[in-house]
Amino acid sequence: QVQLVESGGGLVQAGGSLRLSCEASESPSEFYVVQWYRQRDEKERELVADISKWNITKYSDAVRGRFTITQDSAKPLVFLQMNSLMPEDTGVYSCRCIGDADVWGQGTQVTVSS
Repeated sequence: QVQLVESGGGLVQAGGSLRLSCEASESPSEFYVVQWYRQRDEKERELVADISKWNITKYSDAVRGRFTITQDSAKPLVFLQMNSLMPEDTGVYSCRCIGDADVWGQGTQVTVSS
């Protein structure tokens, strides 16, 4: 089964940037959308961005204009560029691939200090 691995998290000051990566262990035989979620403290996990196989992107109101989701044309790799980070962006960011299977990564911690 395809596995997803996130990377790129870390500690950054408010106003800074990070780029997260979500890499699949192999190209899925079929996928429809890759999503980035985040979970802050004990709150419910929220969808922040997604990109479809047709390159259609969607963003939550909280990140629109600051985050950009893209996919590599040659590899099973999706990026989340996060700019103008704020302390409320702190959380565990996980990617999810929905296709012939529904696969989640383990997550990567993003911490934004004020």
